[in-house]
Amino acid sequence: MAAKKKNSLVYLVALLLFLGGLGWLVRSGLSEGSTYFVNVGEALAMNSSDLTQVRLFGTVAEKGLVMAQGGLGARFALVDKDDPAKTMAVDYSGVVPDTFKPGVEVIVEGGFDPARGVFAANTLMTKCPSKYQKQNRG
Repeated sequence: MAAKKKNSLVYLVALLLFLGGLGWLVRSGLSEGSTYFVNVGEALAMNSSDLTQVRLFGTVAEKGLVMAQGGLGARFALVDKDDPAKTMAVDYSGVVPDTFKPGVEVIVEGGFDPARGVFAANTLMTKCPSKYQKQNRG
């Protein structure tokens, strides 16, 4: 009888260790991989400490686009799609896509740099609506 009780105690401890390890893996995976997806208006309303790792979407402003030498980076203003009065300065360092130009909708990923007052982006993706729209064949 004592051996059966000892075996069930071992199984209980192993189960608790397994569940604890599984819980830790899920928690650490979710906290490291979570990224907010916000528009410019929402980002401006948020605390700068909450903008450490976010995806920001909007439209590249018609004026103020400065491309870096060699096409490795750009500085521009990102305009809110719903409220053009809301803008945020973006400093992107990396390869600029061919479709990147004023008036194009983009998604940038990075974080807000309060010291410089800009959104420091490390990823830039553009949306090219004309290329992917269905053509009328009538």
